[in-house]
Amino acid sequence: MADNVTNELLLEHLKLIQGQLNRLADDVRELRGRIGSLEKSVAQIHVDLADQSVRIDRFNTRLDRIEQRLGLVEA
Repeated sequence: MADNVTNELLLEHLKLIQGQLNRLADDVRELRGRIGSLEKSVAQIHVDLADQSVRIDRFNTRLDRIEQRLGLVEA
């Protein structure tokens, strides 16, 4: 009888542990998806910043040409 109770308790605890592991696995999957989304967002921010840098460089080039045409700077 004692062996039977021990086996039943052991099985019950193992089932609880398995359930907890399943929930942890689900949480890890969710976190991986969220991290992937964050990585995509950060990558898009880098692209946007690079685009802005290119535009600012073009404005600087145009401003330099305008200043030269107006004689505001020495050539």
